[in-house]
Amino acid sequence: MTEVAVVILNFNGRNFLQQFLPSVVAHSGDARIIVVDNASTDDSISFLEKEYSGSVQVMQLEKNHGYCGGYNHSLKLLEAEYFILLNSDIEVTPGWIAPVINAFKANPALAAAQPKVLSYHQKDFFEYAGAAGGFVDRLGYPFCRGRIFNKLEQDNGQYDDSRAIFWASGACLFIRAKDFHASGGLDEDFFAHMEEIDLCWRLKRAGRQVAYIGESKVYHLGGGTLSKSNPGKTFLNFRNGLSLLIKNMSTLSLVWKFPLRLLLDYTAAFTFLVQGSPKHAWAVIRAHGQFFGNLGADLKKRKQLADIPYPVSQQYPRLLTFDFFILGRRTFKSLRF
Repeated sequence: MTEVAVVILNFNGRNFLQQFLPSVVAHSGDARIIVVDNASTDDSISFLEKEYSGSVQVMQLEKNHGYCGGYNHSLKLLEAEYFILLNSDIEVTPGWIAPVINAFKANPALAAAQPKVLSYHQKDFFEYAGAAGGFVDRLGYPFCRGRIFNKLEQDNGQYDDSRAIFWASGACLFIRAKDFHASGGLDEDFFAHMEEIDLCWRLKRAGRQVAYIGESKVYHLGGGTLSKSNPGKTFLNFRNGLSLLIKNMSTLSLVWKFPLRLLLDYTAAFTFLVQGSPKHAWAVIRAHGQFFGNLGADLKKRKQLADIPYPVSQQYPRLLTFDFFILGRRTFKSLRF
């Protein structure tokens, strides 16, 4: 069995493959590299067959299953001890795999991990999707060491450590194959965005651990599928954020946290409108509409997880919105864990 499989999901990303795949091939050692193609209509396949026929395996899916479905379908067919779910717009660095795999071998309870994720365009700054490890606050708002809301920190070595975190970035997610399969994989109803938070939340509820390994480093272009300015991303983030709560928070917590989240979401929609972004405001409203339309499915999933505890380790015990917007705490180290 292959020890490490680097699995890159691709959809019409020929340009990303041309730009970033060389670093993956050059710096991944004995790892098996697989590009899973989500029914692309560009020349991705012919490019791979011409340029990487001997070094990269290509797996073609019959239709676009999205991020979650694409990985769920492909990983069922792959045998490895560890999977690395790697975005196609990431440049890896020499030795990026070994520190994380060593952490898995040293800690049998470790199920998932991520490296340091820096910006491809500003290599001394953290990147939005993962930065130096993910957390959630009391209301389930996700944030990272090195990134709170849209505030990004410069990398000055302040997060060169390794430590437990709440969630690991889906941009470069290391996970034990047995844990991925035992957890049920990614929730395909999410389609994309926040699915890795949901997966890590379920892993933690099952007594498994999630970690950040600062010795490993990658550079993420970001926005390869949906940019931060795309209302589609706003829609997915707000819809999936509510599903996270329903699936993974205790009933006692939901009694007050869920109504407050709804209020804050509508505040965000109003803010978008005032700022001249009506498409984003409408995306929040649409997100709520689809969330409530699918509420029965989320409640069914919640019931299936009912016997699993609700962990609070690595969960920020305060309200991030208050600390950030009212108290002006803009860096991870300024927060009061």
